[in-house]
Amino acid sequence: MIDVKPVMIDNYPFIAISVQLPKTNLLAVASDQGYIMCGALDVGLLNEKLKDRGIIAGRAVGVRTIEQLLEAPLESVTVAAEERGITVGMTGREALLRMK
Repeated sequence: MIDVKPVMIDNYPFIAISVQLPKTNLLAVASDQGYIMCGALDVGLLNEKLKDRGIIAGRAVGVRTIEQLLEAPLESVTVAAEERGITVGMTGREALLRMK
């Protein structure tokens, strides 16, 4: 099942996406500028092979719900995210507010 719904953070709209797969869920919350995602996100790939795209993204591990993704500290972020002031350890919610 795929669930797509709006999420408001400090009066800014974001899109939350949850994909239920066998034995796992893929979770992401996105703005027009970037996104945060669960542990399935390969930040190394984005930084190395897709660096020219300047993708603004962050990864949180061990999350099972959208709310957990918003509250969890980011485990890794892309170079483009760092350039926006998004850092490892910042919550998903804080990172998204820098992507608005």
